[in-house]
Amino acid sequence: MSEQGEANKAEESVDETRLPLPGRTLAPTQIAQVIEAALLAAEGPLTVDNLFRLFAIGELDEEEGRKQIRLAIESLQAQCAYRGVTLQKVASGYRYQTRQELSAWVSRLWEEKPPRYTRALLETLALIAYKQPVTRGDIEQVRGVSVSQNIMRTLLERDWIRVVGQREAPGRPSMYGTTKAFLDYFDLAKLDDLPPLEEIKAMIEPALVAEDGASVDASGSTGEVQGAAESSDAAQEADVSASPEAEQSTHS
Repeated sequence: MSEQGEANKAEESVDETRLPLPGRTLAPTQIAQVIEAALLAAEGPLTVDNLFRLFAIGELDEEEGRKQIRLAIESLQAQCAYRGVTLQKVASGYRYQTRQELSAWVSRLWEEKPPRYTRALLETLALIAYKQPVTRGDIEQVRGVSVSQNIMRTLLERDWIRVVGQREAPGRPSMYGTTKAFLDYFDLAKLDDLPPLEEIKAMIEPALVAEDGASVDASGSTGEVQGAAESSDAAQEADVSASPEAEQSTHS
């Protein structure tokens, strides 16, 4: 290989995402400060690789750089013990967030109330999370009622679920699974971190709303609410099934 060819190959091997500046090795406290600032400025979670690329060549140990970042993250997490925020690891990386027990005060910053969801939607989401991959037919078999197209559309639009494949069965129905956005929303790093189903019900109970738009009292959301959800599910499904296109997508 010519000298020019070797030079080109060397240039291609350089990580262009890191600045080749003659930087000095940073102290652990400086590394932690950079990471803290980056996490606060970022629009979303950052992974260890994202954080590693922030440092110029020479500022971290080339062999132990990622380990230095993880140690800095652990130090920042420990510092949050008595603060109003936590440094949380979710599916998409690390992020700062307010403590859940302080939400009653923090929520007063916004006039809009957090979204409230129907029991039918939350039950559908829970079934997908715990039984994935599943089809609409699987969900309907467990719930005992039809799953409306509106519910599936809402979950897809929120990026909480996605189509992960088609089942080898007549009609090749779509199979659904959860997304990283779902894990991020519920402060989970991976599906194995899902709590028991009973705890999930307790977490989502305050977000319930009756199908007609009225709020649901967590202590009284039993038979009457379930009946309303089932009848509304059936009504919504009937509306959707009125068109030929909807008929084809009923079990997609």
